[in-house]
Amino acid sequence: MADYNDVWVYIEHKDGALSPMSFELLGVAQTLAGELGSKACAFVIAENADEMAKEAGYYGASKVYAINGSSFKTFRPDAYSKAAASLINNYKPDIILYRSTTQGLELSAATAALVDVGLGADAIGLSIDSGSKTLKLTRAAFGGSYLATYMNEKSKPQMATVRPKVFAMPERDASKSAEIVKDSFAVAEDDLRSKVAQFMQSEIAVNLVEADIIVSGGRGMGKAEGFAVIKALADVLGGAVGASRAAVDSGWISVEQQVGQTGKTVKPKIYIACGISGAIQHLAGMRTSDCIVAINKDAEAPIFKIASYAIVGDYNQVVPKLVDEFKKKLNK
Repeated sequence: MADYNDVWVYIEHKDGALSPMSFELLGVAQTLAGELGSKACAFVIAENADEMAKEAGYYGASKVYAINGSSFKTFRPDAYSKAAASLINNYKPDIILYRSTTQGLELSAATAALVDVGLGADAIGLSIDSGSKTLKLTRAAFGGSYLATYMNEKSKPQMATVRPKVFAMPERDASKSAEIVKDSFAVAEDDLRSKVAQFMQSEIAVNLVEADIIVSGGRGMGKAEGFAVIKALADVLGGAVGASRAAVDSGWISVEQQVGQTGKTVKPKIYIACGISGAIQHLAGMRTSDCIVAINKDAEAPIFKIASYAIVGDYNQVVPKLVDEFKKKLNK
């Protein structure tokens, strides 16, 4: 397996519109590549990948592999995985990282099947084993009660999906540039099993992972109706609504809005936790938020230990007052 080298990151887009969060893995890719004595690279598959490839260079990619073609205007796993497999077979990366998003999960699984390698899923930690120079992947196990670290020593490339927001976004530097390697790959429509008929917007208007402001509720809500109060604050602030696992397990809110080790990892500018005690599983998903505001009746709640601001009180009394004050300040 000595022929394999470099650490690759997959760059996502939707209908030609780049997903800026794709670049967050380039920071950790540079760290891993440094330990291996290789390069941090990226790959992009699109109808027109040129500008996306150039942008990846600004975030630290030394080299970007690009495939252009009309078949790749819209993401389809069967088309994209065939193209990705072609790139892998041609250039033999050592490690390939994808974000644990819908697109990243679908593409990584399909590509792993085509190139016949294993796939590590939903990593929250990545490092290089000093002895074997193999990727060590850490993920939550047993409902978030434990962390498990494992390696794939049997096949290459080593492929992994990584939970969004667990690594810091590298700085964009327009003075940097990447070598762009344009590769050709064509796929006939008759060879594809899927066509995209329509994209439908989720009822959850704000992407929780990428939201700058999140207002979350926990067991302290007491009932599903408590989230109407939470939503009112999120709406006035232009934020998203999140929840703890306890609230989700109680059936008060959708699992799509769960924050924590077994939910989504978030890093907003402001995280407002209402009625959330601060179990370690929840803290693992939000503790790196820039500013944490905790509202809880229990003055001894563990979440107060990491909060930037602590408010001891009943959310039913505190949150409506916050809504009124923000409406005044924001002229809403």
